[in-house]
Amino acid sequence: MDLYDSELQVVAAAQSLAATLGANVNHTVAAAAMDTYGHIHTGVNVHHFNGGPCAELVAIGNAVAAEAGPLVTIAAAGCGDRGLLSPCGRCRQVILDLYPDALVVVPGPEGSGSAEIAPISALLPYSYRHPDSAPQRLLRFHPGYYESTVSGQKTLTVRWQESHSPGPALAYFEHTEHGPLPVDITSVDTCRLSELTPQLLHLREGSSVDSYVANLRKHYPTMPQDATVDIVTFRLSAPNI
Repeated sequence: MDLYDSELQVVAAAQSLAATLGANVNHTVAAAAMDTYGHIHTGVNVHHFNGGPCAELVAIGNAVAAEAGPLVTIAAAGCGDRGLLSPCGRCRQVILDLYPDALVVVPGPEGSGSAEIAPISALLPYSYRHPDSAPQRLLRFHPGYYESTVSGQKTLTVRWQESHSPGPALAYFEHTEHGPLPVDITSVDTCRLSELTPQLLHLREGSSVDSYVANLRKHYPTMPQDATVDIVTFRLSAPNI
């Protein structure tokens, strides 16, 4: 997945802070995290023989102290010429439990100097999920869907590998200045791509399943032909209707 400008801002914040580190061996990694309003929160690791916190966890703590709400993008970088760093196993589990819809920036192929971005769930397959974590869930949307969502016209979306369930969530419109909208997920039904019908998708007359799936692939370019997807219906929460 290519990085958007907002995601590159998170990378830049982590790398800028990392560039100030190195003089103290107890602080050698910096992390940055963006919330749903576009604010960036940073932190550095605290190395200690008893297992001090990684930079990602310090950034999360700083975000919580600032009452940031859900985090949408996280990146970490090392001091010197270490560049971007992937989160360790503990950080992956923490991020998955607290922010299961976050995207994490990781280094690209070795020697390329590039960056890639992936859902936290992709970095921790077959994972354990803490039953009491109760995270605030996000429904990510392309900014082009803001008007139809806020007007109540859009009430259905199809998702691949996002594991949503009925209940409260925030509609988050990526890479815009629009704040999140509280919504209620009313149903989640699973089927294969080949089983999608105009009725299931609530398509208007003249719209086709093929064109819907073609557009869906723009959001999920690696989605296989026989993918199993979730049909998610939602509505604006009562105060927003």
